[in-house]
Amino acid sequence: MPVLLNTAYFPPVEYFALMAKEFTLSPDRVFPSVVYIEACENYQKQSYRNRCMFYSSSGKQSLSFPIVHVDGTHNNIPVTEVRVDYSTGWVVRHERAIASAYGTSAYFDYYADELFSILDSRPETLFGLNWKLTEFFIEKTGLAVDMRPTEFFCPYGSDAYGQDFREKIHPKRPDTVLGDLGIEKPYFQVFSGKYGFLSGLSVMDLLFNEGPDSILWLKNIRI
Repeated sequence: MPVLLNTAYFPPVEYFALMAKEFTLSPDRVFPSVVYIEACENYQKQSYRNRCMFYSSSGKQSLSFPIVHVDGTHNNIPVTEVRVDYSTGWVVRHERAIASAYGTSAYFDYYADELFSILDSRPETLFGLNWKLTEFFIEKTGLAVDMRPTEFFCPYGSDAYGQDFREKIHPKRPDTVLGDLGIEKPYFQVFSGKYGFLSGLSVMDLLFNEGPDSILWLKNIRI
């Protein structure tokens, strides 16, 4: 069954676990997951739409980027029309923070240049930036995902686009996504010796540490 998710900046691991849920391989073909991204809502602040969590030398930290406010407000702006504010130099700060956190991880050098090139390209809209980043992580984790924007807004809890997981994954609220999927388990993290395993992080934490084995973790495949 398809899943419905909000747009997200450097999406959480939980987000990708839901994307991977229906993705299957058979001896002769690939069956991709169908994932709808909410494109018909209004922008909501203090969410993963413009922020992410990562594992730094100081523990769990967040990164967020500013948006261009229209008439001094962000209310009632369609999420696809929200423009990113690049005037504050946040791109450089985010890249430096990510490099500082993951520079010694096993796969940082394999992915960093291509990932940073997306940020450096400065997509005009929040939705466009998040879409490109999500496509990048889909490709690098090895998932097969048919990602589609929604064409109309449906009430929360509706099954119009499949299983509705909008607002289930939120930086202000705990969730049970990984436990429900049976993959609530640790993987290697750079600073785990200092703080232990941390959950609720961006999928970049999984990718930089596990590389091509990320798909095995997401699909709970043991080798």
